[in-house]
Amino acid sequence: MRVAITGGTGFLGSHLVRRFLADGHSVAALARNPDKAAQLPEAADTVLGDINDGAAVDRLVDRAEVVIHTVSNFRVASGPPESYRRINVEGTRNVLEAAFRANARRFVHCSTIGVHGHVAVTPGDEDAPYNPGDLYQETKLEAEQLVRSRAGTTGTEIVVVRPCSMYGPGDLRMLKMFRMLTKGRFFKVGPCRENFHACFIDDVVEGFVAAATRPDIDGEVFIVGGDGFLPLDEYIDTAARAVGAAPPKIRLPYGAMHAAAWACERLCVPLRIEPPLHVRRLRFFRNNRAFSIDKARRVLGYEPRVALEEGMRRTVEWYRSSGLLPNGAHPR
Repeated sequence: MRVAITGGTGFLGSHLVRRFLADGHSVAALARNPDKAAQLPEAADTVLGDINDGAAVDRLVDRAEVVIHTVSNFRVASGPPESYRRINVEGTRNVLEAAFRANARRFVHCSTIGVHGHVAVTPGDEDAPYNPGDLYQETKLEAEQLVRSRAGTTGTEIVVVRPCSMYGPGDLRMLKMFRMLTKGRFFKVGPCRENFHACFIDDVVEGFVAAATRPDIDGEVFIVGGDGFLPLDEYIDTAARAVGAAPPKIRLPYGAMHAAAWACERLCVPLRIEPPLHVRRLRFFRNNRAFSIDKARRVLGYEPRVALEEGMRRTVEWYRSSGLLPNGAHPR
């Protein structure tokens, strides 16, 4: 089949492009950055353009049987607030309408477990209450609801996937944590007893492949995650072991760090300077993220295969082979 993928040069999108090509499908990928687009496989039909460029998106989805929408804006505190709505909501609307015009058989939308924010009762599932904690999560929720509201209104099937925290080769979002652990400079904030649910990129891709190909799932939502979750304390210590470093010994009080982050944002954001510390990052230490993947297992046949220790090892190997991490670690 022909598969159209937005965000083709992103972390998830680039892995999807390669996987669908490897499976023998025809792939079209939307890319905004020409330099990154040049890194995509030659077999992919690359379309250069912005997510809100109607002509580019129409070229992308032309003849596509499946459209997979992965684009969202990268969260930065200093970024213009209007960019969240322009990319997450209006960009999604643009791709969705293009898929309808192209008579695509299925539209697979990449949402996020962030629409649930802090999960009070764990493990949460697809019906857990919405509880977005920032503008990114709010607009991702609005985009998901927009997509779901169109289910059954056209000949295009709608499927939504909410991935847990993705990591693996190609991911740069967690690189800072690994670098700080390597240097022995990472610190914990608060008790870190809340749960964290990660998912290795290969397993996330399996979930999207199933969402794109499994019959009789029109209108469904699936949470895709790793095989279990664990307290954040243990997650951080697992990452430390992966780089050969000692678990962080410094632990700072959450209240004091939250106040410092709030002040830092008030100083930096008006100047369009990305603050070194901001409230959203601190939620990493406070939000409870633990989910059931039973529905994906039951309906999609999804089964995560990469355990956290193994996934961390592969991720660190990629960082080092790419020159992003040194081969040595901070002394234990």
